[in-house]
Amino acid sequence: MSSLPRTLGELRRSTFSEERLRTRRVKDELRDNLTARLRANGDASVFPGIVGYDDTVVPQIINAVLSRHNFILLGLRGQAKSRILRALTMLLDSHMPYLAGCEVHDNPYAPICRRCREDIARLGEDSPIAYLSADERYVEKLATPDVTIADLIGDIDPIKAARGGHELSSELTVHYGLLPRANRGIFAINELPDLAGKIQVGLFNIMQEGDVQIKGYPIRLPLDVALVFSANPEDYTARGKIITPLKDRIGSEIRTHYPATVEEGIAITAQEAWTRRNGHPLHLPNYVQEVIERVAFAAREDKKIDKRSGVSQRLPISAMENVVSNAERRAIRNDEKVVVPRISDVYAALPAITGKLELEYEGEMKGADHVGRELIRAAIAKTYDEYYTGANVQQIVQWFDLGGEIQLSDSVPATEALENLKKIQGLVDKLGPLGISQKDSPEQQVSAAEFILEGLHAHKRIGRSEERVFKAGEKKPEAVREKSFEPDEKPYRQRRQFN
Repeated sequence: MSSLPRTLGELRRSTFSEERLRTRRVKDELRDNLTARLRANGDASVFPGIVGYDDTVVPQIINAVLSRHNFILLGLRGQAKSRILRALTMLLDSHMPYLAGCEVHDNPYAPICRRCREDIARLGEDSPIAYLSADERYVEKLATPDVTIADLIGDIDPIKAARGGHELSSELTVHYGLLPRANRGIFAINELPDLAGKIQVGLFNIMQEGDVQIKGYPIRLPLDVALVFSANPEDYTARGKIITPLKDRIGSEIRTHYPATVEEGIAITAQEAWTRRNGHPLHLPNYVQEVIERVAFAAREDKKIDKRSGVSQRLPISAMENVVSNAERRAIRNDEKVVVPRISDVYAALPAITGKLELEYEGEMKGADHVGRELIRAAIAKTYDEYYTGANVQQIVQWFDLGGEIQLSDSVPATEALENLKKIQGLVDKLGPLGISQKDSPEQQVSAAEFILEGLHAHKRIGRSEERVFKAGEKKPEAVREKSFEPDEKPYRQRRQFN
């Protein structure tokens, strides 16, 4: 930064070409830098850290940027819409020169505000130059019903007029809103339908004609802004809508989605969840990760949960953090050297799950906790099938059928739990499909063994009480044969005959 030109004269003699700064607008800058990235590394380099959109969303965003479009990301909550919009700053130059002190970050070679033009006329080549980083050129506003035109575009400030002795219609009396302050950058509006209709009208001129008007005064600012939006499809009917003329001016409408596969979901959760902590070493079993992710997948398909609201990817992220915390708490209490989550820790993470589910009527009748437990059980059953389909576990089931019982609390030390689990015939011999052997730590063996028991319980082959006592499953009663009526019995009244 210290080597960058600090006056207009120095800027003219530097590598910041006057012709380039005069003619190159923000959308051209985004396009040029995107083209360079595509040539260097292809689509994968555009949004690093965005998982699952390589073949769907990312190509559409690339097309929108190459087309110099304003665009909107349309999708349910928790689909990385805001993250993608903020990542657009990677396509901006690292430093952008502007006239120091200018509220709208005026181009030194083509100022649009009156104050900057007067300063250049007065100072000439000594006009001071400042710089904005790429991140500073991104302005974001969450749309709410109380947003006003003054917030977005600006207003006349009578105090400025009084102190400076200016006419109210003078540009020098304007207090600029967020949109002019985003000049030569990216302006993002989240949840666009929540913006009042008359405020959406205020965006027309800037999108089509490239200028704004303040309070009806003849003040025009030909702003240079890339406009991007996000919205939830639910909002079109539930809380508001994007008015048709504004929607017509948005160049591209891009639909986002939830992870298509469990593997993609696991990758997102592993990237976002806070699991690298400054405590005990963490060993996170694959089957625990799969169960947590499948809870979200099961919730998105469950009829008791509102599909229009969606099930955010924040659910498995928050659940993962709670699962690790519960395992960490057990390790601290029992002075264990390694943190290994168990399936019981997933049940302990219910508070991170239930708050993210919008229930339908049937779900509300059963209660969020009941629905959450059903989802976990379904996720365990599906994950168990991935590892143990076709495996012979009859010896384990038979041990319970003969009266065996075992209690596994989520707080019991691993060494104590393992001694009890070894009493179950054939259990520790079945840990192989999970990649666990008897040479592994007690924490890992207990976690794997508990997963097998929970899988058998999920498939109703063994039972489990609320106190986490595993026992024999309920025997299905034999089919009761329907009693046939004897000829002299009359089980119902004979119908009357009508002529």
